[in-house]
Amino acid sequence: MRVIAKSTLKKFWEQRNYKDSEQPLKSWYDEAHKAEWKNFNEVKKDFPHASSIGKGRVVFNIKGNDYRLIVKLEFKMNAIFIRFIGTHQQYNKIKADEAYYENRTNTNRKRFEKGLIKNR
Repeated sequence: MRVIAKSTLKKFWEQRNYKDSEQPLKSWYDEAHKAEWKNFNEVKKDFPHASSIGKGRVVFNIKGNDYRLIVKLEFKMNAIFIRFIGTHQQYNKIKADEAYYENRTNTNRKRFEKGLIKNR
C-alpha cells in the first residue's frame, strides 16, 4: 500500500521526546507498505490489535500502546493516509474520527486522487 506520507512519521520520531517511536514506526511502515489489503479483515490479520473507528479510519497501537497512529485506509486506491500520530495521552484528547494531520499530506492526497502521483 502507498503510505502518505512517511515524512509525517519521520517528523514525529525525530522529535526529542518521541525518539523511542522510530523503530516501531519504521516496522509498522515496512509492514503496511508491502501489504496489499483489500478490506479491514486483512488489516486485522497483520495487526490483530488494530481498531476500526469508522469513516475508513483505523487506529494502530505503536510500541506496546505507548503511541497511537490513526490512518485513513482507501482500499480502492491502495493508499494509507496518516491522520494522527501521538502518545496515548494525546490521543485521548482528540476526536479520533475527525483528526487530520496538517502538512503536505493533504496536498499529496489531492494530487494522488487526481492521478498526479502514481501508486508505487
